[in-house]
Amino acid sequence: MKKYLAIAGLIAVTIVWGGGFVASDIALDSLRPFQIMTIRFLLASVIMGAAGARELKGMEPGEIRAGILMGCALFVGFAFQIVGLQYTTPSKNAFLTALNVVMVPFIAFVILKKRIGIKSIAGAVMAIVGVGLLSLEKNLTLGLGDALTLICAAGFAFQIFFTSEFVKKYRAVALNFIQMLTAVVLSAVSLVLFGETRFQVTSKGWLSVLYLGVISTALCYLLQTASQKYVDETKAAIILSMESVFGTMFSILILHEQVTVRMICGCVIILAAVIVSNLAEAGENEGGIKA
Repeated sequence: MKKYLAIAGLIAVTIVWGGGFVASDIALDSLRPFQIMTIRFLLASVIMGAAGARELKGMEPGEIRAGILMGCALFVGFAFQIVGLQYTTPSKNAFLTALNVVMVPFIAFVILKKRIGIKSIAGAVMAIVGVGLLSLEKNLTLGLGDALTLICAAGFAFQIFFTSEFVKKYRAVALNFIQMLTAVVLSAVSLVLFGETRFQVTSKGWLSVLYLGVISTALCYLLQTASQKYVDETKAAIILSMESVFGTMFSILILHEQVTVRMICGCVIILAAVIVSNLAEAGENEGGIKA
């Protein structure tokens, strides 16, 4: 019963995260990128700090260092995602972000020398084809927003990799809090450096950023952590990759985004690449080989 509730919890997370692409797009109408990130991570830090106050006492130096590393990767992911969203559509942004799952095995290969399986390579090739269909212009150039979103995917890939490594050694509550705190500090510094200190927020902007900070970040990360106690990481990753599908659905329903046949083909291939990459991890772990 707990396993099915956990799966339902992860599906709920993907739905909320899918809505996050639309919420970010709406928030950008009256807020600058680093304003959104500062408010988002500040709210998440306060909520996570309050929820885990007892467990945060006596944090080890290793936990703090690990959380900072995760927070830096998280910041890179969200920063390039929301800046890229200014130059591309929410549906493209969602599917290109999902490529982080395909990148993880290659990061593990470079850093830990873990072997890359055939299915992981196949997933990467499929991902490249999907990105080409989804994002390349007629002159075979990559749009600015799509290029920035690919960097965002790399940031999230490193965050997933770091989380997978550090959660085996340290407490999840401490890691989550420190990474959110790191992200809010980096966002606030960027806000000042890029001159985004003047706030002129509409009611829709406030509602969107509240959704992003309270629900999409704080509650979803807590729900994800709790759910993954009962669902193995491979199945969890496959379920969470559906975030891109819900992101596109909400973009069409709420923002009335126009979607072409070529875009749909690219999205389908990218989603298939994400699933193949995760299935590769499952098969290789069963055979004693890690990708």
